[in-house]
Amino acid sequence: MSKFGFWPLFDVGVLEFGFMKLVIVESPTKAKTISQFLGESYRVVSSYGHVRDLPKSKLGVDIDHNFEPQYVIPTKVRKRVNELKKDAQKATELILATDEDREGEAIAWHLIQALGLGSTKSKAQNPKQIERIVFHEITKQAIEEALKNPRSIDEKLVDAQQARRVLDRLVGYNLSPFLWKKVARGLSAGRVQSVALRLIVERERERRAFQAQEYWNVVASLQVPNPKSPPADGRAGKIQNALEAELIEWNKQKLGKFDIQNEKQTKEIIKALQGIEWEIANVEVKERKLNPPLPFRTSTMQQEASRRFGFSAKQTMMIAQQLYEGIEVNGRSTGLITYMRTDSANLSNQFLTAAQRVLSQHFGNEYAQGSRRYTSQAKGAQEAHEAIRPSDPALIPQELQKELLPRQWRLYDLIWRRAMASQMPQARLRAKTIDVVAKDRALFRANGSTTDFDGFMRLWPSSRKESELPDVSQGQKITCKKITPNQHFTEPAPRYSEATLVKTLEENGIGRPSTYAPTLSTIQDRGYVMRDENRRLFPTELGELVNGLLVEHFPELVDVTFTATMEKELDEVAEGLQQYVTVVRDFWKPFSSHVEEKLETVKEIKVKEPTDETCPRCGKPLVIKLGRFGRFLACTGFPDCKTTKSIKENRTNVICPRCKKGELVCKRSRRGKVFYGCSDYPDCDFALWDKPNGKACPNCNSLLVMKRGEERCSDKTCKWLPPTAIQ
Repeated sequence: MSKFGFWPLFDVGVLEFGFMKLVIVESPTKAKTISQFLGESYRVVSSYGHVRDLPKSKLGVDIDHNFEPQYVIPTKVRKRVNELKKDAQKATELILATDEDREGEAIAWHLIQALGLGSTKSKAQNPKQIERIVFHEITKQAIEEALKNPRSIDEKLVDAQQARRVLDRLVGYNLSPFLWKKVARGLSAGRVQSVALRLIVERERERRAFQAQEYWNVVASLQVPNPKSPPADGRAGKIQNALEAELIEWNKQKLGKFDIQNEKQTKEIIKALQGIEWEIANVEVKERKLNPPLPFRTSTMQQEASRRFGFSAKQTMMIAQQLYEGIEVNGRSTGLITYMRTDSANLSNQFLTAAQRVLSQHFGNEYAQGSRRYTSQAKGAQEAHEAIRPSDPALIPQELQKELLPRQWRLYDLIWRRAMASQMPQARLRAKTIDVVAKDRALFRANGSTTDFDGFMRLWPSSRKESELPDVSQGQKITCKKITPNQHFTEPAPRYSEATLVKTLEENGIGRPSTYAPTLSTIQDRGYVMRDENRRLFPTELGELVNGLLVEHFPELVDVTFTATMEKELDEVAEGLQQYVTVVRDFWKPFSSHVEEKLETVKEIKVKEPTDETCPRCGKPLVIKLGRFGRFLACTGFPDCKTTKSIKENRTNVICPRCKKGELVCKRSRRGKVFYGCSDYPDCDFALWDKPNGKACPNCNSLLVMKRGEERCSDKTCKWLPPTAIQ
């Protein structure tokens, strides 16, 4: 047996006499980690993911026979399935250890079917013992506990996963031809993705329609003539004698946000405040307590990784999968976190006890004052699962930094801090409010706070800023040094980031932990959505066109409430409260009739517009077409001539430095990343990742580009820097 627990191919005894127990998981890394905890009577192998799926070449759902899925074994996995069959024949017992969610349950069920082991319920049909085990973390204790408590396949979870897969296939295989016929070939639409696209489009339209509203506020810079020393509360530190207070009441009337509308009003207020006395009207000091955050669930982990590190949802889940399945630590594959697809806030008793011990050891007893239990706020959360947490809280992030890749360490550190912070005491703040009156005309207010005890903020700092106000008393006279009017304008709602879109989907009960990342990837891969320079999502022209068609002709499909109801029904299938066939049939009957009607009645949308330009290669007319990344010019001689050109609004007015003929234009890569390439492509393939400004480098004469708001040379070997960067 190898050091990782795999049976060597050259072990004749094993091949001849077989082995007792075969454990099948999804990935080689997971197999490697689990094998370390099992004896020589076990062999742990990987299926490398799904072993069966619906066919790509046809619908693959028998609508006339209870929507029976017609699964096939994809060509790319047939060799692996045959190897697993041989392994299964040698084993006396088969243990399915796929992930604990619906998809993992479905993979386990598919393995039984693909390996020809028949029913999981009848021993007559299936003489080989088949067991299903689940665990939240890949540790020795968790695996041993799972082996002591095997169960059979949960058919309800399998049905729920099949229902989702079949519904998505029915939508995709019927809406896509509609889009091909009415817009252009190659387009597609999905059930949950279409709702996500609608949210993004509606946010963009809201931004376009937005009209800014002007408003002002007035701030007084005040000074205490003789501040007390030391401060009355006994706190050490610098003595404060200045504060800034905002006008909140004028002529006995409380001011709302938009009550001061223009500069004229502010000038009148400032003029009236000149030369009058100021004094402290009221001082209020309160203790304020802040509660620690909940441990991560899938959506909140994705949101925080996006906000802090700029990780996409897909990147976050990929890294989390690596941490869950096992990372090489001190020569041993170690599962560092619990299962990362969860909507629960539960934490195990084992972790709660271990966390208090680690907190006491590293931070002191005042930071370990008892365990905290939480309930998830997510709609439809399955509280039987566990939140995302470190498998062993004693594995301090700093001790693992050299063992992990930078991105792995950053995410592990984030998960460890969040889970441990959730078990720490409240933070105690001292909040102070000072009201200042200017005669009887105006009331100004200053707010500040300082930290008495940081509590959980020792590991999870707050974004709030410390602001210590001077120690003053009621009736005390103060001096006004300056009054400043500030102009403001309301701003439109920001574009969605991946994080805020996931949050909105979750709040509306759309999608589940396993679907957020694929949903976001799909709408971007299809060219319906792109990211701006701030990594926020906006719809392409094609995305708006597709969304408009779906909203007009299939409003129920892109309705937030309807989609959330579908998710709830899928949950009910998983709980045994609804039948798979009933849910699918109730959706299919009205939907199929609707599609047939729209195929007949909706007119084709023309996306070809004639132009006066001719193809530089063959001389035929160029037309405007609509592609994944917007409008572009294409030759009418296609497919014999494949010439395409960017439309002028994407131009930079910078001549290509290589061919001296074309112009550098803004383009998008297949993954949606912006770059600047020659308009004479493919004759000239010059390209830059950063936007050229048309200037030449003083050092090497290459084009200068704008990178993070500063000039840089486009030649990476050139060491020229602008004067501002040198300073």
